[in-house]
Amino acid sequence: MSLLKYESQLREPLVDGEKDYHQVTEDIIRPIEMKPSRLWYIGFFISVGLLLFGVYSVYREVTYGIGQWNLNKTIGWGWDITNFVWWVGIGHAGTLISAILLLFRQGWRTGVNRAAEAMTIFAVMCAGQFPIFHMGRVWLAFFTLPYPNSRGSLWPNFNSPLMWDVFAISTYFTVSLLFWYSGLIPDFATVRDRAKTKLRKLLYGIAAFGWTGSTKHWQRHESLSLVLAGLSTPLVLSVHTIVSFDFATSVVPGWHTTIFPPYFVAGAIFSGFAMVQTLMIVVRKVLNLQDYITIGHIEAMNKVIVLTGSIVGCAYLTELFIAWYGGNPYEWYAFKENRANLFSPYGWSYWLMMACNVISPQLFWSSKMRRNITVTFFMSIIVNIGMWFERFVIIVTSTYRDFIPSSWSTYYSPSIWEIGFYLGTFGLFFTCFFLFAKYFPTIAVAEIKAILKTSGENYKRKMTDTEKKDAEKFYLEEVEHAH
Repeated sequence: MSLLKYESQLREPLVDGEKDYHQVTEDIIRPIEMKPSRLWYIGFFISVGLLLFGVYSVYREVTYGIGQWNLNKTIGWGWDITNFVWWVGIGHAGTLISAILLLFRQGWRTGVNRAAEAMTIFAVMCAGQFPIFHMGRVWLAFFTLPYPNSRGSLWPNFNSPLMWDVFAISTYFTVSLLFWYSGLIPDFATVRDRAKTKLRKLLYGIAAFGWTGSTKHWQRHESLSLVLAGLSTPLVLSVHTIVSFDFATSVVPGWHTTIFPPYFVAGAIFSGFAMVQTLMIVVRKVLNLQDYITIGHIEAMNKVIVLTGSIVGCAYLTELFIAWYGGNPYEWYAFKENRANLFSPYGWSYWLMMACNVISPQLFWSSKMRRNITVTFFMSIIVNIGMWFERFVIIVTSTYRDFIPSSWSTYYSPSIWEIGFYLGTFGLFFTCFFLFAKYFPTIAVAEIKAILKTSGENYKRKMTDTEKKDAEKFYLEEVEHAH
């Protein structure tokens, strides 16, 4: 029986327009072969400018010490760890789209998985810098690595959650990179075969590892994809769980809570999908890929956003309830006075977080809003602003007032070099993404072709009455056989 029999005709197509295999290749590979547009150059040079500002900000911190940042006697984690947790969260959607949706055979992932995986790699690169430079003496960063050394019994402290971060994030980065690159190999071979210059043919040929498209190559490719998906699936849950342990294993009021692991994971998927939306809406417009990144893809991701946003909202309310119900006066004070009190020094940040992360995503219960490009774009930015403030609220409002009022710190605000470091990571992220969009296929050509005859608009439309009857007959036979 044809694969056509398994695809519901009620489900909207994942590839719009009159597309055949050749047209798919043309549409997706053409941006690589063309000269970049003026908009690409403008965006790229702005990103490089931000990156250079970030490099100088880091140089100031390494040369003159951590005193270049406005950390004070109670706030030892400021913008650096806030941004670390935020960037790790941004990288979560890529692995979820790649691994879990692949294992569950969700066809709609094919339009967005390649860019989401690339986003994961770049976000983890940005995140990893913050704990390293937070150490102050960055040249001693190797102290976190567990290796036999000449310092006697001086080994990393395996009881420290910061140590677990090193393992979790390095593993996450390695598996995500392998997943992303293995998916690119067939498409690199396509670019190699279309190349018009010797240098281009050589470089893409090296990147394609001699791919010929033989049955054996495809068989190994499929096996590798499933193995990496199996390895990646626990990472989706474990990485942000371990990041949450940085807080949850402490005894600081506002941090010492068992709900952190699932709530951090839901928040990470929430912010990651929002960033995918931001990038995909721009990419589909600039590279003219509206037929492959459809309104259906955008709606599916908005459904994930409203689900994870609702989980995050439940977690916020649970935290408040447990702080009140638990009877610990310090814990209740941290929530009632330091966070929820609008007139406290940081009360505004808590309510901004609640508005962005809990109230605004409820718009997506409406199908019309889920399918509106403009609303989705602005909502994706609002969600990521809210998720940044969530990390800021957790870190700063829990530490700026200690157990005794005499040690309460003054109002914390970042220095220009803290802001510069953060902007520099944006520069790195978008510089990498611009280069990716120019020299790599932003959509998986091979995977789009794999679903074209089941989910392409023209194939759905051409399905004859006879084929529909065959499909119904086959379905009834399967049901009868099952009974």
